[in-house]
Amino acid sequence: MNFNNTSDFVSDFWTYYISIISIVGIVGCAVLLWMQSSAKHVPGQTTNHVWDEDLQEYSNPLPNWWRWLFYLTVIFSLVYLALYPGLGSYAGVFHWTMRGQYDKEKAVVDAQFNQAYGQLLDKDLVTVAADPKAREAGQRLFLNYCAQCHASDGKGAKGFPNLTDNDWLWGGTPDQIEESISQGRMGVMPAKGLKPDLTGDQIKDLANYVRSLSGLAADSIRVQRGKELFAQACAACHGADGKGNVGVAPNLTDKIWLYGSSEDAIIETITKGRQNRMPAWGEFLGPGKVHLLAAYVYSLGGGVKPTTPEPAVPGSTPEQK
Repeated sequence: MNFNNTSDFVSDFWTYYISIISIVGIVGCAVLLWMQSSAKHVPGQTTNHVWDEDLQEYSNPLPNWWRWLFYLTVIFSLVYLALYPGLGSYAGVFHWTMRGQYDKEKAVVDAQFNQAYGQLLDKDLVTVAADPKAREAGQRLFLNYCAQCHASDGKGAKGFPNLTDNDWLWGGTPDQIEESISQGRMGVMPAKGLKPDLTGDQIKDLANYVRSLSGLAADSIRVQRGKELFAQACAACHGADGKGNVGVAPNLTDKIWLYGSSEDAIIETITKGRQNRMPAWGEFLGPGKVHLLAAYVYSLGGGVKPTTPEPAVPGSTPEQK
């Protein structure tokens, strides 16, 4: 067992409890071994235990090599518990921890990574995305950390965004992609099916209107009623035209649906709401790996080209332009 600090225990009782059980167990094995080694054995004499009519147990001592191997095991266990954590909150002579070991190994890997790809880290994301060596490294990172949700080809699945199209809730520029990976994202669609919000019939009207926004088949009567409800209940986030807002709400006028475009799926979304979380990888991966990973995601084809700032007019200020 490994405990990094005493906060793992609510009281000293557990430290004593674990320590006593561990030490008594090891010493008990040594005592039992000594008792058996010191017992008198008579060659050729049986213990009067018989199985299957003629299978007898003889009173023979253990071979010396076997007996000393057990003694060495006991000694090794006691030395190990003195050097490494294993007795409750006792840290051991070496003060070894899993976290410390992880940090050391990570530092070695990061140094090797920076040596191999350090020259790419200061380059802009578009340049890195065009580098075959960088894309290959980014793909390996993607398969390790992202493919479980976004699929190995980046096309996602139900509830997990497609990274190869041009639909980006949080923006698809190189900087925005890198920020999403580094800091993570949290998307929340509030539930509208709770009182005193919308009734089931109103939600169905809304669902039909939303379907009509992207050209899907919908009940025309419900569409008219849903349009009025949309302005009251949804336009604040999705915009009056339903085209959404970056970082706030998705575009409802395209044919890209994270949870499905059927009437039932849209009704479920409106009624129960949705919560979608993109974990932050910045602290775990570090800026270098995040940079390569963002470049690979951008290279999948769905990224938005960065805007080029307009050249400043000599002698002018931003307010005069």
